[in-house]
Amino acid sequence: MSSITQVQQDLLGRMQQLAGAAEGQPIRPSSMAANAISGSFEAALRSVDAEQHKASAAMAAVDSGKSDDLVGAMIDSQKASVSFSALLQVRNKLTTAFDDVMRMPL
Repeated sequence: MSSITQVQQDLLGRMQQLAGAAEGQPIRPSSMAANAISGSFEAALRSVDAEQHKASAAMAAVDSGKSDDLVGAMIDSQKASVSFSALLQVRNKLTTAFDDVMRMPL
């Protein structure tokens, strides 16, 4: 068999495979990927919540006189603020990406 005939046979086989795949069920996104993203975002949300509770407890301790670590309480407060801002930025990027995907032409 010549090399041209071999290439033609290979291409014909690939075309038949693609035609068979096109007749099947449509491709659906993986639910594992969606669950992984959801789980990661939930973990980040819980982490930010924990930091905010820690900062709130430190500020309450300083306010009530149980602790005199004002600098530590302020640092905890700033850490909570920065992590909350970062979480909002990630949420905004995900929302923008979702909107971009929804606007894509088929």
